[in-house]
Amino acid sequence: MFYLIGLGLGDAKDITVKGLEIVKKCDKVLLESYTSILTVGHTVLEEFYGRPIVLADRELCESFIDEFLQEARFSDIALLVVGDPLGATTHSDMLLRAKQLEVKTEIIHNTSIMNAVSCCGLQLYNFGETVSIPFWTETWKPDSFFDKILGNFSRNLHTLCLLDIKVKEPTEESLTKKVRQYMPPKFMSVKEAASQLLGIIKNRQDSDLTEDSLAVGLSRVGAQDQKISAISLKEMSNCDLGPPLHSLVIPARNLHPLEVDYLNQYI
Repeated sequence: MFYLIGLGLGDAKDITVKGLEIVKKCDKVLLESYTSILTVGHTVLEEFYGRPIVLADRELCESFIDEFLQEARFSDIALLVVGDPLGATTHSDMLLRAKQLEVKTEIIHNTSIMNAVSCCGLQLYNFGETVSIPFWTETWKPDSFFDKILGNFSRNLHTLCLLDIKVKEPTEESLTKKVRQYMPPKFMSVKEAASQLLGIIKNRQDSDLTEDSLAVGLSRVGAQDQKISAISLKEMSNCDLGPPLHSLVIPARNLHPLEVDYLNQYI
């Protein structure tokens, strides 16, 4: 059996009882380590779960997962995923590949930022399409995601912006070499995301969003040191919410009175 087990967003204790029972009985346990991170390291998970854990980076999950799926035909293999197991398309692809290999699968769901974002007081049924904001470089500054934000805004819907992370990314210089070298881990902050949005707004004079538009920044949702700030986009570009992971919300044009009351505590 191949298990996809959600870990939630906080720490080692956020795993479900069902998920923990499966982890303890599995022959091998992997931790997917590139689409998201927990606020605690994998050694803390090993100690709490009482099991050794294999770190599964992008290369393993996308190129070598078939080896583990083959093992799962005759033994129990678990892949631990921060948040909910189906929050990333990579994991859906694993399930399809498992089906092709005639490997039985089971999904153990958990909390993800997609629903935990409601901790800021914005109501989930008022959210539109979620977008991802990638890191810009000197030569690559995509802004197509901004059109989706504007589309939500025009329909009076909130937008959850998932912020880019870079884990075990090869350096450009090493791509042509036999031995890969990797860049240090990098996690986008709400400050960086807001700055990129302001850059787009500056180039789009007819945008409904301005530097004075409301933005909600969230950091380490589900952890004890969770932080939330509701300020203007311009102010957010100078806001330090501490260590990762961060998320950014662009609220709708008109908020429900309860949303306004709840957000006021974070201004």
